[in-house]
Amino acid sequence: MFDQILGLPAHPLIIHFAVVLTPLLVVAAAAYALVPRWRTHVAWAVVLLSLAAPAAVFAAKESGESLKAARFATADGELGSRLSTHQSFANPLLLSVLGLAVAALLLVYATSPARDSIGRDRFGRAATLILSALTPVLAAVAGYYVFRAGDSGARAVWGA
Repeated sequence: MFDQILGLPAHPLIIHFAVVLTPLLVVAAAAYALVPRWRTHVAWAVVLLSLAAPAAVFAAKESGESLKAARFATADGELGSRLSTHQSFANPLLLSVLGLAVAALLLVYATSPARDSIGRDRFGRAATLILSALTPVLAAVAGYYVFRAGDSGARAVWGA
């Protein structure tokens, strides 16, 4: 399923979704958490990106594993080392993006305009503050891992 798209290796095509959607989620989720007055304008983007970015990262991870098995299973030496380094960022990236997505979705739900009958946050003020503090931290972690995965992948391909 993750091997080819129209006869081309899928991984180089799929990774572009992950490297675009993940930083967009990082920025949108951090903005939503840190700038409350922007929440009504950013909420839709946070929800859509929270669904799309983890799916894109998962597809990139799976297609990368397929590409390695199909074309680089016997890679050793410097190339094998670079591929191994690149592959080592796949699971941390996926887990950090999933964590960010869950925290961001919970924050959007907690602060959405359809609050309880007297205008309080759905989970209470303390939980909303915790989510508001946790979301930028998770955004920074996801941003770090998407950078490291992308940089190590580029170095593996281009040998820089």
